[in-house]
Amino acid sequence: MTYSLFDEPPAPHGAPEPIAPGAVLLRGFALDQAEALLQAAQQVIAAAPLRHLMTPGGRVMSVGMSNCGALGWTSSRAGYRYSNTDPLSGQPWPPMPACFADLAMRAAAEAGFEGFAPDACLINRYEPGARLSLHQDSDESDLSAPIVSVSLGLPAVFLFGGLQRSDRPARLRLAHGDVAVWGGPSRLAFHGVAPLADGEHPRLGRQRINLTFRRAG
Repeated sequence: MTYSLFDEPPAPHGAPEPIAPGAVLLRGFALDQAEALLQAAQQVIAAAPLRHLMTPGGRVMSVGMSNCGALGWTSSRAGYRYSNTDPLSGQPWPPMPACFADLAMRAAAEAGFEGFAPDACLINRYEPGARLSLHQDSDESDLSAPIVSVSLGLPAVFLFGGLQRSDRPARLRLAHGDVAVWGGPSRLAFHGVAPLADGEHPRLGRQRINLTFRRAG
């Protein structure tokens, strides 16, 4: 199925929508800041270009990735890790834009996680067909802090499961401006993104940008 923003009006920001213990969707939470977030993301990508990382198993990821903040997440045949420098340039990752940190802190607080101070933001670009298999965010040293994930551009089907890979995940449609937050008992829930359906977004065209905020250090 091909999705478009015109399939339905943007969801207004309302009360958090529970999806699991400690996990909520904030529909339309980032809509007002979407343009500022996209412009800031473009500046980060200009300094640390998107790249398709290799997994320890030797597969090339279909999602293009970059980072900003004090730490950046990377993957290679040597494993998954956080680094304070970009392996491609040897330079520190670009600083986290103020609008990124502000939105992440406000979204976490709205979801019940006060005092969230992210030090890493992973920027993912999905093009039609790109996907992210079920996985846990477990490389961070501070698992008491939540994950904040912002969706921009084409809608996607977010897969949110349980603490075992075999748990059947819920399928949740995320639209432009939606934010997912999970922590507490759901902090290590398996999650992923189904293959992105083709479509045309009026601002981003045939792509989706995802910002994932973490407390890694």
